[in-house]
Amino acid sequence: MANDDTNRLLIEIGQLLAEDTEYPLNGTLLYARVDAGLVAPSIFKEREKDIVFRWVDLDRLCPVLLDLWESEDGVEQWAEIQYVVRNEKFEVEYTYVEQIDPEEEHMVRRDRIVHRHFGDKPITYPDFPDDEDIALYDL
Repeated sequence: MANDDTNRLLIEIGQLLAEDTEYPLNGTLLYARVDAGLVAPSIFKEREKDIVFRWVDLDRLCPVLLDLWESEDGVEQWAEIQYVVRNEKFEVEYTYVEQIDPEEEHMVRRDRIVHRHFGDKPITYPDFPDDEDIALYDL
Protein backbone atom coordinates (compact mmCIF):
# COMPACT_ATOMS: atom_id res chain seq x y z
CA MET A 1 0.00 0.00 0.00
CA ALA A 2 1.27 3.43 -0.83
CA ASN A 3 2.42 5.75 1.91
CA ASP A 4 -0.54 8.03 1.06
CA ASP A 5 -2.98 5.23 1.90
CA THR A 6 -1.19 4.49 5.17
CA ASN A 7 -1.32 8.17 6.10
CA ARG A 8 -5.01 8.31 5.16
CA LEU A 9 -5.77 5.36 7.47
CA LEU A 10 -3.74 6.86 10.33
CA ILE A 11 -5.59 10.17 9.94
CA GLU A 12 -8.90 8.30 9.91
CA ILE A 13 -7.94 6.62 13.18
CA GLY A 14 -7.24 10.06 14.65
CA GLN A 15 -10.62 11.33 13.47
CA LEU A 16 -12.36 8.37 15.10
CA LEU A 17 -10.50 9.01 18.35
CA ALA A 18 -11.48 12.70 18.19
CA GLU A 19 -15.17 11.76 18.22
CA ASP A 20 -14.88 11.07 21.96
CA THR A 21 -15.62 14.64 23.03
CA GLU A 22 -16.00 13.82 26.72
CA TYR A 23 -12.21 14.12 27.03
CA PRO A 24 -9.65 16.13 25.06
CA LEU A 25 -7.94 14.39 22.16
CA ASN A 26 -4.52 15.31 23.52
CA GLY A 27 -3.35 12.66 25.95
CA THR A 28 -5.00 9.78 24.09
CA LEU A 29 -3.46 6.34 23.63
CA LEU A 30 -4.87 3.72 21.30
CA TYR A 31 -3.22 0.38 21.96
CA ALA A 32 -4.31 -2.51 19.76
CA ARG A 33 -3.23 -6.06 19.02
CA VAL A 34 -3.97 -7.11 15.46
CA ASP A 35 -3.72 -10.41 13.64
CA ALA A 36 -5.56 -12.08 10.77
CA GLY A 37 -9.25 -11.62 11.56
CA LEU A 38 -8.53 -10.34 15.07
CA VAL A 39 -8.45 -6.78 16.38
CA ALA A 40 -8.26 -6.05 20.13
CA PRO A 41 -8.17 -2.26 20.65
CA SER A 42 -8.08 -0.31 23.91
CA ILE A 43 -8.29 3.46 24.31
CA PHE A 44 -6.92 5.37 27.29
CA LYS A 45 -7.15 9.07 28.15
CA GLU A 46 -4.63 10.79 30.39
CA ARG A 47 -6.08 12.96 33.13
CA GLU A 48 -4.36 14.95 35.84
CA LYS A 49 -4.50 12.25 38.53
CA ASP A 50 -5.36 9.10 36.63
CA ILE A 51 -5.73 7.41 33.28
CA VAL A 52 -9.21 6.51 32.14
CA PHE A 53 -10.14 3.56 29.93
CA ARG A 54 -12.68 4.42 27.22
CA TRP A 55 -15.09 2.07 25.48
CA VAL A 56 -14.24 1.50 21.83
CA ASP A 57 -16.66 1.68 18.89
CA LEU A 58 -15.53 -1.69 17.55
CA ASP A 59 -17.72 -1.49 14.43
CA ARG A 60 -15.94 1.64 13.24
CA LEU A 61 -12.39 1.39 14.58
CA CYS A 62 -11.62 -2.30 14.00
CA PRO A 63 -12.06 -2.27 10.19
CA VAL A 64 -9.68 0.69 9.86
CA LEU A 65 -7.06 -1.00 12.05
CA LEU A 66 -7.42 -4.22 10.09
CA ASP A 67 -7.07 -2.30 6.79
CA LEU A 68 -3.89 -0.70 8.11
CA TRP A 69 -2.51 -4.07 9.21
CA GLU A 70 -3.46 -5.79 5.95
CA SER A 71 -1.79 -3.01 3.99
CA GLU A 72 1.56 -4.54 4.93
CA ASP A 73 0.78 -7.79 3.14
CA GLY A 74 3.97 -9.19 1.66
CA VAL A 75 6.21 -7.65 4.32
CA GLU A 76 6.56 -8.48 7.97
CA GLN A 77 3.32 -7.37 9.60
CA TRP A 78 3.26 -5.72 12.99
CA ALA A 79 1.38 -7.32 15.88
CA GLU A 80 0.61 -4.21 17.95
CA ILE A 81 0.10 -0.53 17.35
CA GLN A 82 0.50 2.29 19.83
CA TYR A 83 -1.11 5.47 18.51
CA VAL A 84 -0.53 8.42 20.85
CA VAL A 85 -1.91 11.95 20.49
CA ARG A 86 0.09 14.74 22.15
CA ASN A 87 0.35 18.45 21.36
CA GLU A 88 -2.15 18.17 18.48
CA LYS A 89 0.05 15.55 16.72
CA PHE A 90 0.02 11.80 16.62
CA GLU A 91 2.90 9.37 16.94
CA VAL A 92 2.67 5.73 15.91
CA GLU A 93 4.80 2.86 17.14
CA TYR A 94 4.51 -0.64 15.72
CA THR A 95 5.60 -3.74 17.62
CA TYR A 96 6.42 -6.98 15.83
CA VAL A 97 5.77 -10.52 17.09
CA GLU A 98 9.42 -11.23 17.90
CA GLN A 99 9.49 -8.12 20.14
CA ILE A 100 6.67 -9.43 22.35
CA ASP A 101 7.43 -11.69 25.31
CA PRO A 102 5.12 -14.69 24.83
CA GLU A 103 5.15 -15.28 28.60
CA GLU A 104 3.71 -11.83 29.38
CA GLU A 105 -0.07 -11.77 29.70
CA HIS A 106 -1.81 -9.42 27.27
CA MET A 107 -3.50 -7.29 29.95
CA VAL A 108 -0.28 -6.97 31.96
CA ARG A 109 1.56 -5.91 28.81
CA ARG A 110 -1.18 -3.44 27.91
CA ASP A 111 -1.11 -1.80 31.34
CA ARG A 112 2.69 -1.61 31.24
CA ILE A 113 2.51 0.18 27.88
CA VAL A 114 -0.13 2.60 29.17
CA HIS A 115 2.10 3.49 32.13
CA ARG A 116 5.12 3.92 29.85
CA HIS A 117 3.20 6.62 27.97
CA PHE A 118 1.35 8.30 30.85
CA GLY A 119 3.37 7.57 33.98
CA ASP A 120 2.51 5.60 37.08
CA LYS A 121 -1.00 6.97 37.55
CA PRO A 122 -3.82 4.56 38.40
CA ILE A 123 -5.97 3.33 35.53
CA THR A 124 -9.69 3.88 36.05
CA TYR A 125 -12.06 1.45 34.36
CA PRO A 126 -15.70 2.52 33.98
CA ASP A 127 -18.63 0.29 34.78
CA PHE A 128 -19.95 -1.84 31.96
CA PRO A 129 -22.56 -0.04 29.86
CA ASP A 130 -26.24 -0.75 30.47
CA ASP A 131 -27.67 -3.75 28.66
CA GLU A 132 -29.50 -1.55 26.15
CA ASP A 133 -26.14 -0.05 25.11
CA ILE A 134 -24.59 -3.46 24.39
CA ALA A 135 -25.19 -5.21 21.09
CA LEU A 136 -26.45 -8.74 21.62
CA TYR A 137 -26.07 -11.49 19.03
CA ASP A 138 -27.78 -14.83 18.62
CA LEU A 139 -25.19 -17.51 18.05
